[in-house]
Amino acid sequence: MVVSVKSPKTSIKGNVKLKAERKPQEMKSAGAASPPAPGVIYSKRLNFCPFTTPPLKAYASILGDERTERLQAAAERLKGLKVLELNATAQGGGVAEMLYSSVPFLNQLGVQTEWKVISGNDEFFECTKGLHNLLQGMKGNFTQKMERAYYSTIADCAHSNITDGNADIIMVNDPQPLGLARHLKKPGETWLWRCHIDIEETPMDDNPGLWDFMTNWIKPFDAAIFSAAHYVVTRWPLASFIIPPFIDPLSEKNRELSQKEIDEVLAKYDIDTSVPIVAQIGRFDPWKGLDRTIAAYRYVRKEQPCQLILAGGMASDDPEGERILAKIYEDTKEDEDIHILNLPMANRLENWREVNALQRSASIIMQPSTREGFGLVITEALWKAKPVISSNVGAIPLQIRDGDTGYFYETPQKTARQVINLLKNRKAADALGQRGKEYVSEHFLLPDRVADYLMAMDMAMDGNGHRTVPNDGIISFHPWFKMSKRRS
Repeated sequence: MVVSVKSPKTSIKGNVKLKAERKPQEMKSAGAASPPAPGVIYSKRLNFCPFTTPPLKAYASILGDERTERLQAAAERLKGLKVLELNATAQGGGVAEMLYSSVPFLNQLGVQTEWKVISGNDEFFECTKGLHNLLQGMKGNFTQKMERAYYSTIADCAHSNITDGNADIIMVNDPQPLGLARHLKKPGETWLWRCHIDIEETPMDDNPGLWDFMTNWIKPFDAAIFSAAHYVVTRWPLASFIIPPFIDPLSEKNRELSQKEIDEVLAKYDIDTSVPIVAQIGRFDPWKGLDRTIAAYRYVRKEQPCQLILAGGMASDDPEGERILAKIYEDTKEDEDIHILNLPMANRLENWREVNALQRSASIIMQPSTREGFGLVITEALWKAKPVISSNVGAIPLQIRDGDTGYFYETPQKTARQVINLLKNRKAADALGQRGKEYVSEHFLLPDRVADYLMAMDMAMDGNGHRTVPNDGIISFHPWFKMSKRRS
C-alpha cells in the first residue's frame, strides 16, 4: 500500500592531513562547555544545549502561512514527546549537519529531543564503511570478521547507558547504530531507522550474508524512513516513510554572506578572485566522482580560463577519507590551478562559513557522484542559485531536472562543453541557478521536512496502541517518483 502525502597562506595544497580522527566525538568550538557524559551532543534534560537555531518566526518569510501552520499543527500534537537521535558522528557528513539544526529546532517546538553518538574503534568503522559500500552496490562480501567487529562494538554501546533518558521515540541514523534496537528496545518505545544512503536490494540478494545481517538487525524496528521511493526495501516487514533530507536556510552554511566575508575566505586560501571558479565541495569519498570533475575540468581549461576548487573535510566515522585525499593530492600536484582544500573541522561554524563562501564564489558547482543517497551539497549549491552539474544516480534526480534545475554529467568531454557554455553565457547560468533555488525552497527546507518527521513519528508510535500505518504501508511525504534501481 502506497500513500503519497588548503592550509591558509602557506601552500594551497599544504593542508592535506593524512591522519583523521576516526572515533566519533562531539564537535568542540572555542569556549564550548564539556558534555555531561560521553557521546552527548545535545540534551536539554542534562542542561547541555551548546548550539541553537533561529525561532520558527525567522523562517516564516521563506515558508509562508500555510507551511508554517502545517508545522505548528504537527508539533502541537506531539508537544512533550521525548525523542532520542542516535548516529555515529557529530563531525562531518549530511546526517550530523541536519541534526545540528533539527534537534534544537524540535526543542523550540516543544518536542524534547536529545542527540547522542555511539563510540567505536578503527575496526568497527572500517567494518561499517565496508557495510555502507556493499549496500550501495560495491562488489565484495560481508565477512564473519566484519560481523564480529560490528556485534562486539554494538554490544559495548548497548551497555553504555546510551538510552538513559526514557525516550518515547528512538531515531537511529544509518547502519552504524542499527543493532542497538535488538539490545535496548523496551515495551512502549518506538524505534525508527533512518536510512540516508543509496541502498539497493540487489546487492543484498547477491550477498546472502549481507541480507541476513541487515534483516536480523532491522526486525525490531517499528518503521524505516528512506530518502526516496526507490530505496524502500519492500521485503522488510515494517512500515516505510519517504522523507527527503533538508538544509537549514538560516544556518551558517546557507545564510546570505557579504562580499567581504566571501573575499576573506578566498584570501585565506590564496584563491584568485579574478579567475572563474569551478568547485566541488564535500567529503573525500570514493563515490563522489572527484576523478570525473578533474577530468572534465582539464578539458575546460584547454579552451576557457578557470580554476578548480576541490574542498572538503574528514568525517570521523569515515576511514577512507584520508586515502582518497592523498590520491587526489598526488594526481593534481602538478596543476597549480587545482586547489585541494582540506577544510578545518575543529570549529563547526568556521567550517560551515568557509563552505558557504566557497560555494557562493563559484561560477559552477559539480557533484558527479557514482552513488549518492541524496546529496545535500547539491541542495546547498542550488539554494545559492548556482548552476549545478551532477549525476543521474541515487536520489539526485529528485533535485536535478536535466536542463531545468541543473545538468547531468555525461562524459568528461560533453560535461566540459556544458561547463564552457555556462561560463560564457552568464544569463543562462543565472536563470538555471534561480530555478534550482526555487525548487529547493519548495521541497527541501528544514521546517517542511521536520513537519514530515513529526507526522511520521505520530503515525508510527506503538506504545499507546494508536499506530496508524500497517507493516506493508509506504507513506510518502514527497511527490512520488518512479526511479529504477541501478547497478554499475
